[in-house]
Amino acid sequence: MTLSPIKLVGGLAALALALAAPFFLSSYDLSLTGRFLALSLTAMGLVLIWGHGGILSLGQGMFFGLGGYVLAMHLKLVALDVGEATPDFMVWSNVAALPWWWAIFKSPLVTMLGIVIVPGLAAAALGWLVFRRRIGGVYFALITQAVTLAFSTLLISQQGMTGGFNGLTNYKTLLGFDLNDAAVIRGVYWVTVAFVAAAFLGGSWLLSSRFGRLLRATRDNTNRVRFLGYDPTPYKIVAFTLAGVLAGLSGALFALHAGVISPALVAVTPSIEMVVWAAMGGRTSLAGAIAGALAVNFAKDKISSVFPEFWLYVLGIVFILVVTVMPKGLAGLFPTRTRNTEADAPVVPAAPKEVAT
Repeated sequence: MTLSPIKLVGGLAALALALAAPFFLSSYDLSLTGRFLALSLTAMGLVLIWGHGGILSLGQGMFFGLGGYVLAMHLKLVALDVGEATPDFMVWSNVAALPWWWAIFKSPLVTMLGIVIVPGLAAAALGWLVFRRRIGGVYFALITQAVTLAFSTLLISQQGMTGGFNGLTNYKTLLGFDLNDAAVIRGVYWVTVAFVAAAFLGGSWLLSSRFGRLLRATRDNTNRVRFLGYDPTPYKIVAFTLAGVLAGLSGALFALHAGVISPALVAVTPSIEMVVWAAMGGRTSLAGAIAGALAVNFAKDKISSVFPEFWLYVLGIVFILVVTVMPKGLAGLFPTRTRNTEADAPVVPAAPKEVAT
């Protein structure tokens, strides 16, 4: 992975600005910025699978929700007072005993691992079931959308286990730190910035590697990749799993900043909005994914506060404009050294070398 001096300086300046944000933003604006930076992790996952893999997923909200609910379950358990066996919503629903799949997340270590493993395993299982049957395109998009709808419906219907439509909220501490303390809020924000920076660097390295080139090759011509001796299925599964992990981290960090995770945040409509973030920034650009997530969500916050009923119309207009006028999104506004970037140019892998016997 090589960066031009201009991109390096620009990246370092953006990182410095993000790290300094707590010193000049109000507490409200800092909270919003932290939430939207967390959401950019999901957008970067979509750049990986959609922009470079040609896999349009309309169900990233499910993986977002899995990560968010895993952390929220831990936060609800550590917030229990002495003598309380179950969270408040379980008491209201007459659930006397804590289910085992809740109890395991009382451990901070299990919770941190679960934030990565649970959405990762769910994405890997779904990817394996679908990609090995060579299902793609609009059919894959519809499958992911249906699975997400089923997931959000399950969350709403299981009031005694998931908090129902209201979700999980009222968190107090994380690892012994008071989540309402100003210093802790700044710390959570900086942790979010660190995850975003790590995801950007890791994603850039991965996409510039042989894996990234083969992933783009499967996007451009799957049959030719097979003819050359490569099986595209593992590359798609790995990419989809990584995108699921990023969405899970995004959901966990968002729950920390927002103080809530609910079915309304993981349903079909939010999953479609996630695609708009990636499209707005430029679906082949990781930096564009961050910019797109920030731009769309700040616009949503401002417009919804004045004209809440018009936001979905504005979102639809933005998506149409991006597709028709700015197909490369915000990233297309910046000149590149060549007419087509490596991500946009068709990729033809070399045939694998035969092993001498």
